[in-house]
Amino acid sequence: MDPILSSALAILFLPLLSYLLLFFAGERLPGRGAWFAVAIMGAALVLALGIFARFWALADPSASYEVSWNWFRIGAFHVDLGLLVDGMTSVMLVVVTLVSFLVHLFSTGYMQGDPRYSRYFGFLGWFTFSMLGIVLSNSVFFLYIFWELVGVASYVLIGFFFHKPSAAHANKKAFIVNRVGDFGFFIGILMFFTAIGSFHYSDLFAGVEAGVISGSALTWAGILLFMGCVGKSAQMPLHIWLPNAMEGPTPVSALIHAATMVAAGVYMTARLFPLFDPAALQFIAYTGAITAFLAATIAIVQTDIKRGLAYSTISQLGYMVTAVGVGGVAAGMFHLTTHAFFKACLFLGSGAVIHAMHHEQDMRKMGGLRHKMPITFTAFLMSTIAISGVPPFAGFWSKDAILGSALAYGMLHPGNYLPFVLTLAAAAITAFYMFRIVFLTFMGEPRDQHAYDHAHEVDWRMASPLIVLGTLAVIGGGIPGIGLSWFDRFVVDPGESDQIATEQMIDAPHQTLEAHRAPGEAYDEDIRLPETQSAHSAEPENHDLEHIVHVAHRRAMFLSLFAAGLGILLSWLTYQRRIIRSDRVLEALPGVHRWLWNKYYFDEVYNAVIVRGVLRLNRAAATFDKVVVDGIVNSAGYLTRGAAWLSGSADRYVVDGMVNATADILRSLGAVAQSVQTGRVQNYFLGLVSGLVVLILVYRTMWMS
Repeated sequence: MDPILSSALAILFLPLLSYLLLFFAGERLPGRGAWFAVAIMGAALVLALGIFARFWALADPSASYEVSWNWFRIGAFHVDLGLLVDGMTSVMLVVVTLVSFLVHLFSTGYMQGDPRYSRYFGFLGWFTFSMLGIVLSNSVFFLYIFWELVGVASYVLIGFFFHKPSAAHANKKAFIVNRVGDFGFFIGILMFFTAIGSFHYSDLFAGVEAGVISGSALTWAGILLFMGCVGKSAQMPLHIWLPNAMEGPTPVSALIHAATMVAAGVYMTARLFPLFDPAALQFIAYTGAITAFLAATIAIVQTDIKRGLAYSTISQLGYMVTAVGVGGVAAGMFHLTTHAFFKACLFLGSGAVIHAMHHEQDMRKMGGLRHKMPITFTAFLMSTIAISGVPPFAGFWSKDAILGSALAYGMLHPGNYLPFVLTLAAAAITAFYMFRIVFLTFMGEPRDQHAYDHAHEVDWRMASPLIVLGTLAVIGGGIPGIGLSWFDRFVVDPGESDQIATEQMIDAPHQTLEAHRAPGEAYDEDIRLPETQSAHSAEPENHDLEHIVHVAHRRAMFLSLFAAGLGILLSWLTYQRRIIRSDRVLEALPGVHRWLWNKYYFDEVYNAVIVRGVLRLNRAAATFDKVVVDGIVNSAGYLTRGAAWLSGSADRYVVDGMVNATADILRSLGAVAQSVQTGRVQNYFLGLVSGLVVLILVYRTMWMS
């Protein structure tokens, strides 16, 4: 086996070893096993960096390594389990193992003293194993298995503090909502398998390219596949579980709800990109754009620091989904990578603040913490600047790539500018609410003096991950003049020509040409002109197309800079200088604030329509069961009992009566006979003489007459 595949196999099973070790023997290990888990994840990270370095040296996004083993065979049908390692996989391996390692390290301080300390680290290992399985699978069959394992692991971790009713409610909500998306995902897998007869990625891609499944069947199969992403990556309308999932430990939020599990849906959509036709991609693009905008607006009014970051995560996931929908697979995966750095840092930073503030999460009770927590403040600020899209921080390059792809999509498909408009508006809102969090938490004067007096900087176990992630938030997108377009070494958009793939990222980062094709155009590795184009005009048309994409990315870059600057300025004027009074804005727009505070009433609508509808159906079913089903059963029982009583009465009074009467008569006759049989000779002699006398009298009477 190739060393890369051997390393990948080791990376997959090291977290499983951590889970087994800590779950069954954690309490008997030194330090309750936490440092064993940290060491194991450190080893997995080293192996992942080795694979990453190998693909960096190759600088060939098409390079891949794959191995499969037969799991079972039934006649001609067989299922293989296998690993696929390519450029996209190598990046995701680093993202998952790095964030998991840093979360393990952070948790040694944050979770210190918890009665289920070792079990917590065991669950982290289980989750990491499941997530790595998604990354390394080479078929939708095993992708789905690990997909469900991740769901169960998240259920356990979200409800880790199960003694709290809110946590128990949150993990049930997450599990049930994800079942909706996963059901669609499962049906989509079955549709592709029924049409093509294989679960393997390459077989599915070849089947779609050959037209084995096409038309509306392909569109619906793709949309159903995407439903898995809608659930896992918290897209509208199945986004409602993610804010409640903040009931889990804060390091879990950094691992699951910022960098890994919620990114699984985006990764799946990008990995299976060739299975989506133009109509399905358009549906994906609009879903992501609407999610990015709506979630960003809800984040504006959040007062809980973790919930604000939760809605920020939903919004950023919407960016990634939009990128894939408009064909910018590389842009979406690039933003997934940079987002993992700065959002994990933001969640861990919020965890440090909550830890220092004695588990206080309301930003209205914070303020001035930059003086008490300089390391946390610096890392948090760097990540905030990155997510706001300020150059040269990591978020600028990846977000600019998405906005450029969205604008190019609109320019190449007139009437489809909405994804770009919504994501651009979300960019401005993101900068506003993220700096709002910074100003309310770290700037100004303390609003709770008692909590402020007891606040302190975290120790090295919690500070080190913040420093690493904060640094990556600055340089994770690349360093201008040295290695800005590093992501092109690992992932390029499907159909992207070699010439465009080598352009500088600042001019046209991660542009996609083929993916912007109009509905009905053919799928090909090269840009294919509409059939009405003549062969002689192909070269000028390709040149014009490249020019459009180039212009779109330049315009998007300037507009994104304007949006970020506007959002930061408004936030500074509102929450730092207080020139704009937020309370007066709320008084002027009470309806808007009410809608945002109630999260557009998604939960209320679901409770009124779905939850209460299900409860009404349950009550109706219970009534039907009690009145009809139980009535029939009970009536049958009553009839049976009545028939049994009649039968018993007939048996008792008629049959038994006749038998008993016969016995009584015979018993009476026997008693009479018994009374005659005295056993005395003189009685028998007297009876004999008496009988003779009677006979004589009878004879004489009859003779004389």
